[in-house]
Order: sequence, then C-alpha cells, then structure tokens
Amino acid sequence: MRAGLTKTDRIAVPVIIALSIAVPLIVLILMYLPERFNFLGTRAGTFPFFHAILNGSTAILLMLGYFFMRIKEYKLHRNTMITAFFLSAVFLVSYVISKMSNDPVPYGGEGVLRYLYFFILITHIILSAIIVPLVLFTMYRGLTAEYDKHARIARWTFPIWLYVAITGVLVYVFMMPYY
Repeated sequence: MRAGLTKTDRIAVPVIIALSIAVPLIVLILMYLPERFNFLGTRAGTFPFFHAILNGSTAILLMLGYFFMRIKEYKLHRNTMITAFFLSAVFLVSYVISKMSNDPVPYGGEGVLRYLYFFILITHIILSAIIVPLVLFTMYRGLTAEYDKHARIARWTFPIWLYVAITGVLVYVFMMPYY
C-alpha cells in the first residue's frame, strides 16, 4: 500500500473519481436528450426558482461554515457544511430531473448583459464540474478526521463552491424574464 493511502482510501478514492466523472457526463447527456419526459408535470420556471433557493441557501451555509471554522466552532462547522452538501445533493438530483423534464430556455438579453450572462454561465458550468471531486474529497477528509488534508483541499473547495452557488442564483436572476 502506498504511503498516505489508507484502507478506506482504496474504496473511497475510486468512488469519488467515478462520481466526479459520471455526474457531469449524466448532466451533459440529459441536456441533449431528443425528447423530454415531464413526469412531474412542471412548468419551465418551477425548477429554476427551486434551484436558486437551494443555491442561495448553500451559499449562506458555506459562509456560515467558514465563519464557524474561523472561530474554532468545529462541530457547528461540520454540521453546517454537511447541510450545505445535502442541499447541493438535492440540487443535483432536482437539476437532473429538470433537464429530463423541460426543454432548455434560451437567454433573450442583449448588449453588455448578454456578455455578462454568458461569462457567468460558462464559468459557472465549468466550475460546477470541477467542484464535484473537490467537495467529495473535502467532505471525505473531514469526515475521516484527516484534518490537515481536509484543510489543504478546503482552501480550494470553499471559494469555488461559493462561486458556483452564488452564480447559480445569478443565472436564475438573468433568466427570470424568459421562463
């Protein structure tokens, strides 16, 4: 066994890597489905509003979790971050269902707002894929009490996850008139 690779790492690391590849691929495939299956009977704007609430709540929890870590309230930090992870997981499941249910809605804005929207959207999408393994590894290292490794990866995870959560809300705000 390599140094630094525990028995649980031999299981967890491949699972995290597999999920990190599978999740963005599934979302990408669902975006290009030739036919939608709206089995919940929802309108196009229903899911995005729910997603904005989840993203906004996640952003607040991330900032609270950071605050609790800074004041050394580690139990509150852990519980807050687990809740943020749970909301992100709910978001992901809901997002997959929304992509199966409704056709994409095009952005109708013009001028500078159009460029700003697409900058925010593109960086949001790219970082959304990157954040999956970062969050999973950060959570894993924290829950297995590998606090040095947890802290090293959390320095990258926190700002990216916060950016993704905030820009998720911004994408909704830009798209609101078109739903």
